[in-house]
Amino acid sequence: MKTAARTVLAGWLAVAVLAPWLAPNDPGVQFDRRAYAPPTRVHVRTASGALAAPFFYAQILVDPLERRYLDDESRPVALRWFQNGRLVCSADPAEPLLVLGADGNGRDLFSRVLHGSRLSLGLALVAALCATLIGAVAGAIAGFAGGWIDAVITRVAEVVLVLPALYVLLALRSSLPQVLSPAWTFGITAVIFALVGWPYPARGVRAIVAAERRREYVEAAVALGASRSRLLLRHLLPATRGFLRTQFALLLPACILAEATLSYAGIGFTEAFPSWGTLLTETGNIALLPTAPWLLAPALAIVSVVLSVNIASDAAAVPIDRTLPVA
Repeated sequence: MKTAARTVLAGWLAVAVLAPWLAPNDPGVQFDRRAYAPPTRVHVRTASGALAAPFFYAQILVDPLERRYLDDESRPVALRWFQNGRLVCSADPAEPLLVLGADGNGRDLFSRVLHGSRLSLGLALVAALCATLIGAVAGAIAGFAGGWIDAVITRVAEVVLVLPALYVLLALRSSLPQVLSPAWTFGITAVIFALVGWPYPARGVRAIVAAERRREYVEAAVALGASRSRLLLRHLLPATRGFLRTQFALLLPACILAEATLSYAGIGFTEAFPSWGTLLTETGNIALLPTAPWLLAPALAIVSVVLSVNIASDAAAVPIDRTLPVA
């Protein structure tokens, strides 16, 4: 299971890097008369039964109200491979290849999911890494210095921990301008996630450092004249590496879900720069799902990543910081 989970994670990271090449269409292009078009069916046999190179038939909108489409078998469309900077695309720009169907604006959902992985995974990685680093530094300082410094850092962490994280995220993001550039949205959201998430690794690092600093090997290093910075960097912080890896693995899926929540609520990324959260906004209309179930593809992407992270990290088998004793 761990091997399969790590393979899925590696696959998603590769997708995020190669999204412009893997996507058959531009994620922002709206195709005329393709609202909620079903996934394109690729064929290798013609209507007469003869073998042929992979192709698909042009779609015809039969009933706009029922969103019913039919394949026009008199209009086969060939696939082009390794052209125009894409792995595969349609030979006819007016007849798009819709691997996962289209959304309400006639945009290729598959291409939007691929491009959305860049924002969702990139933001989660940056935010989780920043929260882990901030927590490691704050916890190490608190555990090593002790006294009033320890008390201040611990009280601040406890205040953040008792606050409902989701409502804090919504409140902080809502207090900022509604319309921001993608770069600003990315940076501000990552900072907010880091500010909310750093106390979790900080508490555990503080406990580990406070316990380790009384060990004989640390006292021996002090007797040999080791500086404070050397004690922290060479002796105490290495003891927290396993714990920090676990905390990073816990924060990563939490950040993915938090970004999806903010974007779904309309205070994350805009539709022009899709993330998995923005792609889920249409699923709020339950009536669409029976006729357009492919709109749930972003949700399946989120579930696959979150589940794979949990399995790969085996987080359930590692103690979490809330159970560690506080020195």
